[in-house]
Amino acid sequence: MLFQSIEELLSLTETYGTIAETMIQTEIETSQYSREVIIEHMSKNLTVMMASIEKGIGGVTSVTGLTGGDATRMNDYLAAENYLSGQTILKAVRNAIAVNEVNAEMGLICATPTAGSAGVAAGVLAAMVEDYGISHEEQLEFLFTAGAIGLVIANKASISGAAGGCQAEIGSASAMASGALVALRGGTPQQSAQAVAITLKNMLGLICDPVAGLVEVPCVKRNALGASQAFISADMALAGIESVIPVDEVIEAMHQVGMQMPSIFKETAEGGLAATKTGKAIIHRLYSND
Repeated sequence: MLFQSIEELLSLTETYGTIAETMIQTEIETSQYSREVIIEHMSKNLTVMMASIEKGIGGVTSVTGLTGGDATRMNDYLAAENYLSGQTILKAVRNAIAVNEVNAEMGLICATPTAGSAGVAAGVLAAMVEDYGISHEEQLEFLFTAGAIGLVIANKASISGAAGGCQAEIGSASAMASGALVALRGGTPQQSAQAVAITLKNMLGLICDPVAGLVEVPCVKRNALGASQAFISADMALAGIESVIPVDEVIEAMHQVGMQMPSIFKETAEGGLAATKTGKAIIHRLYSND
């Protein structure tokens, strides 16, 4: 592989120009596929992402009935034009919810980097397409940029809730989306790295506590908040705000926190929201043989 750290990734952009192109060259080298095949594969991912958003906004309900319909509610709220947050951010929130409601409904989604965090990057990207009219090529560049960031995090830390808590899933997804947003808006690779650092610092220590062990509560809403975080981090980085702690050290800190995090907070449904009175009642209702 061409890079193992964000620092190495940034160094390679001096040769290849962008993070996206560096990721494409890495794929060519590691997979031995042609550029055309790699672009085609990413285009298929993009198609799945957009389809899942459309389906979710249309209204779906999970098999358990725990989640569903919130993307539609968010869409109706947007249509009323009486919201507090920015339109693009709220569209990303709606889209993120839509993807993860489809995931909970056992529909087809694109893990980015995981199924439980699939709504963040897809939601952010689709909102940018809707409000900024970015081209198909730019959409693919967004995904390749996000992929490069995710690759480093996966290798240096974790993208698994079971291994590192939700910081490793929603945190990673939000970092990927924020760095890609910066690039999409014309920021430098260095600014993308700052957005990654800012995002992960804010998500540090986020536990994974799925109620009844299902990727529904609180996962769907965390995707929504992760999408909004991506925009704020991107804007901060584009404004010239930098992380005091270098991005690779932030990623290493996330890794250390994940290793030190008690197992009850790592996808075991033994702590956090899963251990609340209501959480336990849901477990009893879904799994009791009474």
